[in-house]
Parts: sequence; structure tokens; C-alpha cells
Amino acid sequence: MSTTLQRRGRRKLVATIFGWLAGLTLFFPILWMGLTAFKTEAQAIATPPLLIFHPTLGSFATVFSTTNYPRYVANSIIISGSATLVALLLALPAAHAMAFFPTRRTRGVLMWMLSTKMMPSVGVLMPIYLLFRDFGLLDTRTGMIGIYTLMNLPIVLWMLYSFFRDVPRDVIDAGRLDGAGTWGQILRLLLPLTAPGIASTMLLSIVLCWNEAFWSINLTATHAATLTAFIATFSSPEGLFWAKLSAASLLAVAPIMVVGLATQRQLVSGLTFGAVK
Repeated sequence: MSTTLQRRGRRKLVATIFGWLAGLTLFFPILWMGLTAFKTEAQAIATPPLLIFHPTLGSFATVFSTTNYPRYVANSIIISGSATLVALLLALPAAHAMAFFPTRRTRGVLMWMLSTKMMPSVGVLMPIYLLFRDFGLLDTRTGMIGIYTLMNLPIVLWMLYSFFRDVPRDVIDAGRLDGAGTWGQILRLLLPLTAPGIASTMLLSIVLCWNEAFWSINLTATHAATLTAFIATFSSPEGLFWAKLSAASLLAVAPIMVVGLATQRQLVSGLTFGAVK
């Protein structure tokens, strides 16, 4: 008995060590970015790297004085939130139909939608750019909301579909007998039962929209540019300004990090929804 407990203790210790190592490895780039943001440009490129230095807010002052940071933040919030809302409104009835009224083609449609995420975005850059140009959507929030919605719709649909499948079919049948239509079933039955899953889906979609850089850099210039495009403004043909780039990156990730820390319990609860019966 004692031997078994010792083995379990060793396994738990090894798993804990690996977990901490993995966590520190993932967190180290963010930590280094935060340190570099408070250095001067000379300190940022010093060899060997400086761990002890006099912090300065000069890079942040330069970022605020040379760019319109609030506009970038507003664009990111409006575009990410709107794209997530539109994707959710489109995916909810589709996931409802696929989960409770599947056909022979349901699985194929789901796989086809997911396969669209496997194609590199650069492969469709030219046709998307020409469509945006012809319809006057370049550097507009409307255009970015549309492209972000299409970008995240497969993931949102897949997640909602998996959450809805955990709901007993009898619940939906009872709602239909009581006269509830599609949206009545979704709003009165599925939303309360799968609220953690839907919340985690929304959070994941917002994070994906917030961090997306390819379309923002290529389809916007000034009016609809998001924080990822804001970061790119601090690179130039002459080279990278590491301290200013780190300050801009820290300002870009700070809002979504705060949201993530504030909602981490709901995110974990949603992602593990239905995992334990």
C-alpha cells in the first residue's frame, strides 16, 4: 500500500514539475516583452541582455504621442465584439439543427466547414482584397466584422454543436410539445442549460478576433485598423525598435489579458462542460 502511494506521489510530483515548466515556458515571452517595454532602445538591444536596469516610461510616451491608441482599442473592441455576436447568431440555429435534427450530410458539412480553417489565409488574399475593393469595404469596420465572422464561424459552430449534443433530446422534444419554436428552444432551454459552454465559445472567439493580424494588416490602413496593425506600425525597413515595439505589444495584449484573467473560471468551466457525466 505504501509503495503504491509513493508511486502516485512521484507521478504527481513529476506531473507538477512538467506543468510548471510548460507554464513558465509559455509565459516567458510575455514576461520578457514586459521587461523590454520599460527599457530604452539601447538597453533593449544590449548584449548580454540586461536583467537589472533603471525602468523608464519613455517608450510608452512615444507610443502615445505618435499614434492614436484609443482609436485602435475602440476598433478592436467593436470589431471583435460584433464579429463574435454575428457568428453566434448564425451558429446557434445551425448548431441546434445539426445536433437535434441531423441528416446524412451533417457530419460532412461540419468537416467541410472545419476544413476551411486549414487553408492558409494568404491563399485567398487576392480575391478577398479585390472583393473588398469593389464593394468599398477596404479599411472599414463593416468589412473587418464580415471577414472575422467568416473566419471564426466554423469554430463557433463546432463548439456549440458539441455542447448542444450533451443536452438530452427529451428536453428539446418536451419544448416542441409545449409549442416552442427554434428560437424558443434556443433561448428558453439551450441557453440556460449550456450557458458555460456558450460563454467560453464567445470568449474564445473574442480572443481569436483580437489577436488576428493577417487580415487587419492587409485590409486596413487607418480608420478600421486594430491593435495588431497598431503593433506593426513600430517596425520599419530600417529595423525594429524593440523597446517601443514591446511597449506597443504590451498595450495591445493588456485589455484581453485583463478580460481573460477576470473570466478564466467561466472559460475553464465552459471548455470542460459535459466532460464529466
